[in-house]
Amino acid sequence: MADPTSQPLITALDIGSSKVSALIVAPDADGRLRVLGSGQRESQGVKRGYVTDVDGSEVAVRETVESAERMSGVTIDDVWASFGAGGLTSEDANVEVELGGHQIEQSDITELLRHGRTAIDRGDRVVLHAHPALYTIDGVEGVRQPIGLHAERLGVDIHVIAADPAPLRNLDYVIRSAHLGVRAIVASPVAAALACLTPEERELGVALVELGAEVTNVSLHVGGMLVGLRSIPLGARDISDDIACAFGVQRRDAERLKCFYGSAMTSPRDNHEMIEANQMGAEAGTEPMRITRAQLMTVIRQRVEELTNQVDNALKGLGFTGPVGRQVVLTGGGAELKNIADYMQGVLGRAVRVGRPKTITGLPDAHSGPAFATLVGLAMLAAGGTGDLRDLALGTVIEKKTGQGFMGRLVSAMKGGF
Repeated sequence: MADPTSQPLITALDIGSSKVSALIVAPDADGRLRVLGSGQRESQGVKRGYVTDVDGSEVAVRETVESAERMSGVTIDDVWASFGAGGLTSEDANVEVELGGHQIEQSDITELLRHGRTAIDRGDRVVLHAHPALYTIDGVEGVRQPIGLHAERLGVDIHVIAADPAPLRNLDYVIRSAHLGVRAIVASPVAAALACLTPEERELGVALVELGAEVTNVSLHVGGMLVGLRSIPLGARDISDDIACAFGVQRRDAERLKCFYGSAMTSPRDNHEMIEANQMGAEAGTEPMRITRAQLMTVIRQRVEELTNQVDNALKGLGFTGPVGRQVVLTGGGAELKNIADYMQGVLGRAVRVGRPKTITGLPDAHSGPAFATLVGLAMLAAGGTGDLRDLALGTVIEKKTGQGFMGRLVSAMKGGF
């Protein structure tokens, strides 16, 4: 096996509201990705996808990355990070140049995209992605490869995803506080789509619903690209919090009840199945509280119904109202709730499936579920190229750190008072 330190390393870092996860990968001799190490910690200081506590978030990031480094036996200097909070916008920009009727060459494409760089400016918002889509020749749209054709005018549609700068700066600052550089910050719907949607789905039209802990992102993909976004400030943790409030149990016990006994679909047996739970503040030796599964299901269904209705509204707002058979794919940690796809299929009236990330050699079983679609997608995006008009990094927002590795970060942390 080749020495991993001699291979180009890619580190994906997903900072969510419930967990922080990292994946270190490297391409093998055949160009396929191979996992060298992974790490995961409970998230701290992140609310609804936004950083709210720099110190807590920095510790979680540092411990997660160091865990992945110990497993892999390598040290890393920079990461590809995800951003999944609200405030993402999706727009199209169009650029056109005069050709005078000559045959289109690569230099014409290069010049067109150079003009495109000026068209993607979004003022006080930060552009995360600017992907050239289909070309236009003399007003004829939908041209994939214009080289070799003759035309008077050549145009291109550019899909732009932008975000508010302050949350991005906070995310960048947390990562740099952990003494890591930032190669790029990627919109999580872009990464998740790459990991769990098929090329044909993305071409024909599919809606991706990322059920995160505290944020649900709904994105529409058509013609191979992301064309619309909506964010809903609700997620799987809200279900757990409802359970904790309804039965007076701790959050970790509420999460256990949801995972082991919860479902999005009810059954007649629910009235007869009893579940034990320890109430908060109960004295040692106190008999556990007993509830029926039907009582638990009532709490879960109320929140699932609310979330599904908001997803339905988001899909309609995005114009996802075409043929009945158009697919909806659920991913994110909330997609692991039992029967959630069946329930949403009944409400939305569309085919719904759970999207799991594509397999990468050496990917741990614990990271193969829908909760890790964004993480795997980040690694795939970094390895395969972004197809962007410009470097994905945030330019002046990001200050690239010099390589330090584990020991360098440890020394810096000690100097900083940790």
